[in-house]
Amino acid sequence: MVGSLGAAGALATGTGSAATPAPLLVENVTRLYPVEVARIDVVHSAADVAAAITRWPGQVAVGGGRYSMGGQIGVKGGLHIDMRAMNQLVWVRPADRAVRVQAGMRWRDLQDVLDPLGLAVKIMQSYSNFTIGGSVSVNCHGRYVGLGPVGHSVRALQPVTADGAVLEVNPEQRPDLLAAAIGGYGAVGVITEVELDVVPNVRIERRVQQVPLEGYADFFLQTVKPDPTAVLHNADLLPPHFNAPVSVTWHRVADDTPLTEPRRLVPRGASYALEQNAIFVMTELPGGALLREKVTHPALMRPKVVKWLNHEASLDVAELEPRTRAVSTYVLQEYFIPEPAFLSFAKAMAKVLRQNEVEALNVSIRHSPADRVSVLPWAKEPVFSFVLYYKQRTWASARERVGQWTRALIDVTLEHGGRYYQPYQLHATVGQFGRGYPEVEGLRRVKTAVDSAGKFSNELWRPLL
Repeated sequence: MVGSLGAAGALATGTGSAATPAPLLVENVTRLYPVEVARIDVVHSAADVAAAITRWPGQVAVGGGRYSMGGQIGVKGGLHIDMRAMNQLVWVRPADRAVRVQAGMRWRDLQDVLDPLGLAVKIMQSYSNFTIGGSVSVNCHGRYVGLGPVGHSVRALQPVTADGAVLEVNPEQRPDLLAAAIGGYGAVGVITEVELDVVPNVRIERRVQQVPLEGYADFFLQTVKPDPTAVLHNADLLPPHFNAPVSVTWHRVADDTPLTEPRRLVPRGASYALEQNAIFVMTELPGGALLREKVTHPALMRPKVVKWLNHEASLDVAELEPRTRAVSTYVLQEYFIPEPAFLSFAKAMAKVLRQNEVEALNVSIRHSPADRVSVLPWAKEPVFSFVLYYKQRTWASARERVGQWTRALIDVTLEHGGRYYQPYQLHATVGQFGRGYPEVEGLRRVKTAVDSAGKFSNELWRPLL
């Protein structure tokens, strides 16, 4: 995704770092908001990271899989630390249900380690391409019933701070720094190692049903959430009305239940041309919406699917990729809404999307308990999350238009006592951020203690910290 990184790797030095001439562009997956940086260092160890930080006189940002969408991985004129080569297993302890990895390892690589041991990741995104350190930095979540953000599965972190110190932090040792690093978007240091809980791999069965919008919150809270067999859950809302949730729950089943999908992991490098063409038809051609409503979604209702949890957790984000980003791209946003406000927000969100003719493919609903770890939580209380998956054009006026309706959605979210997620395009105003995340003062206190000169920054934090 970053065209210049090949050259950076070719210039690697004996210390494991690489320097390339300025100016350089660090791009994200959408390619909408590249950041011009002065230098890129490719690192392989915590010592490399410490050396890169201490020898660079300016500001520093860090990036992994490049899936944050608005400049969270770069700071203008600064140093970009590329973590993707720092991807090794440190250790795995099956008896302790624990694993420790370098932060640049991707979830899919970790699954290759865990699956032969009969183990699975406890909490991660729905797709396996992201780096583990990046996921911790944004405090990601997935469809896991009752588990919440990835921070709830973190046992310890190894961050490198602004003075080059390599620290060990956990709930007993520097819990303030642990809380600031989880969901801190690189504000207080570079996460170089992550220690995580893991769980047994199990067989799961997909169960799908239509649920009235008015009854969905009660359905989830009374039926899905307390069910000890419910492992993964989401519900899909389709345009243009977004008023008919299709509930998809994966239940743990007996070990001898026959598998309909025998593969333990999704194969690497598979072709997703069919999925890409289907998305193109649904968003560009007459009758596309009808195809989605009458063919694509009803396919979920067909014969049952039984597979390994690791297979469902190893999905490849390539299946969501456009055929080209020359004129358009696919993008995500997410909004976290307190349980009592679910129905009111769902209706208000649908109204904003229709009024602004947003090219939404769907809205996926998940649920999370309150975040009990991060200093900057997106779930201050139990919330339903609304993940908006939409298509947008790439030219400047289109980006400006997306910013307008995004700020309108953020206002609706704040009016319902909710919060917006920050790994996406940086359309929120400073005022909206302050209303949504008043706990930022706690992050500032930790940052002042470990980075008083403001060495760590990026295009998210530059106007805010």
